[in-house]
Amino acid sequence: MRKELKPYADEAFGIVKTAANDIGSRLPGSDGEKKFASFMADKLQSIGIKPVTEKFLVSPRASIGGIPYAGWLGIICAVMMYFEQLYGLVFFLCLAAWIWLVCSVFLYKTWFDGAFHQEMSQNVYGEVLPPDGKYNYTVILSGHTDTSWNWKHSALTKKSPVPVFLKMGIGIVAFLFLTVSALAMFIIQCRAAIFSNGGLDLTPAQLLDFYETLSNAANFQIALHVLLAVFVIPGCFLITMWADKNPRTASPGAMDNATGIGIAYAATKYFKENPDKIPVGCRIIDFNCGSEEAGLRGSIAFTRKHKGEEILKNCYNINIDSVADKDYFEVVHGDVWQFTRFDKGLENMFIAAMEEAGIQKPGNIVNPVGGCDSTPMTKAGVKSITFAAQNPVLTNYYHTCYDVAERFDVDTVHLGLDVVLRVVEKIGEFEATKAAVTSEPAPAAPAAAATQAPAEEKEYLDAEIIEDSEE
Repeated sequence: MRKELKPYADEAFGIVKTAANDIGSRLPGSDGEKKFASFMADKLQSIGIKPVTEKFLVSPRASIGGIPYAGWLGIICAVMMYFEQLYGLVFFLCLAAWIWLVCSVFLYKTWFDGAFHQEMSQNVYGEVLPPDGKYNYTVILSGHTDTSWNWKHSALTKKSPVPVFLKMGIGIVAFLFLTVSALAMFIIQCRAAIFSNGGLDLTPAQLLDFYETLSNAANFQIALHVLLAVFVIPGCFLITMWADKNPRTASPGAMDNATGIGIAYAATKYFKENPDKIPVGCRIIDFNCGSEEAGLRGSIAFTRKHKGEEILKNCYNINIDSVADKDYFEVVHGDVWQFTRFDKGLENMFIAAMEEAGIQKPGNIVNPVGGCDSTPMTKAGVKSITFAAQNPVLTNYYHTCYDVAERFDVDTVHLGLDVVLRVVEKIGEFEATKAAVTSEPAPAAPAAAATQAPAEEKEYLDAEIIEDSEE
C-alpha cells in the first residue's frame, strides 16, 4: 500500500461511515438514496468538479425487491385452489408471476416496471480533464449509491448459507407445485366440461379411461387440499420473508456499496489534485450510479440516455462494488444470469495490478447470481469490468442490516484504491501504445512499383503518401 494514498483512503472510508452511520439505508428511489447522491454532488463541488445530476424513474419492487410479492401471490392462489371454479385463474396468475420473475427478477428486463409503483432516482457524475483539456478516451469510475432490502434468511444465518438456499428452495418448489397442480386440475376440469356437454364421442374403452382419470383426480384433489395447507402455503410464506420491505431494517450498505462510491471519489480527487498523474489524453469520470439494487436501473438509464454520444465512445468502466473483505480481492469478469462477459483486457490489468499491490492469489470469478453495473455498460459497447473484495459465499452481512462500517477497516479500502489507480495507469499505457501504433506513417510504395504504375494509379499513390505525411 502506497503511503501517499493514505489521506485519500481515509477520506474514502469517511464516506463509508457517513453513508452507513449518518445517512443509513438507501433503498432505490428513497430519501436516503437521494440524500447520499446530494452528499456526493457536494463532495465533487468542493474539489472544483461540476456535478451533473440526471434523474430517472425507478420501480423499486419491479425486480429483486418484489420477490416477496410472489410469495404473497402464492399464498392467495393456494387458498383459491380450494374452489374448483378458480383452477384456471390460479394457473394463469402463477404463469404471469413466472414470466415476471424470469424476465424482471432474473434477467433485469424493464418491461414490467410500469406495473409497479415508481419513485424518482438519480445518477450523479463529474469529470476531471487532463491539464491541456484534450482527451481521446474516458475512464469511468463507478459505484452505486443505493442499498438492498434486508434479506431476512441471510441475516438469520451466521455460519453456513445452506439454510438460506434450503428455505428459498422449498419456496420455489412450493410455487412450482402450485402452478403445475393448477394446470393439471384445470385441464381435467375442461375435459369434464366438454364431455358433459356431449362434445366427445368416446369409445367404451376411452369412456372407462376418462372416468378412471376423474376418479384419480378426485383422490388427488383430496391430497392436494392437504398439501396446500402443510406445504404450499408455508413454502410460499418463506418467499414473503425474503426481503423485509421496512426501510428501517434495510441494509446500511457500508460494504455494498459505500466502499465503491468512496474509492471512486478518492481516485477522482487524487487525479484532480495531482494532474500530472492523469494519463495523457485521459478523461476521468466519477459516476455515482443510482438504483443498482432495483435491477441495474441507474446504469441502464445512463447508457440509454447517452447512447451514441461521445461520452461512451472509446470508454473504459471500472465498476467498484463492495471492497471490504481483505482476504477476497477479486476481479469479476461476467454475470451468468445476464449472459454477459466483461472486457478481457481490463480483467488482465486488474489481475496484474492486484499482484503488484501485494495481493496474494487474487481472485478471478464470475458473478453466479444477479448482476452488476458492468452489464449495461458492456451491452452499450463500453469496455467494463467489476472489482470487488467480498466473500463470494453468501454471508449474513450481504444485503442485510449487518453490513456496517465497523466490520472492516480502512486498510482494505486503502488497498482497493491502490489497485484502482494502478489499473487506470495501465489503461493509460495501453492507450499510449495504441496511439503510437496508429500514428505510424504507412510505408511508401517501392520505387519500382511506382514507376511501373499507370499514370492514374501513380497520381493516387502520390496523393495517399502526401495525406499520410500530413497526418
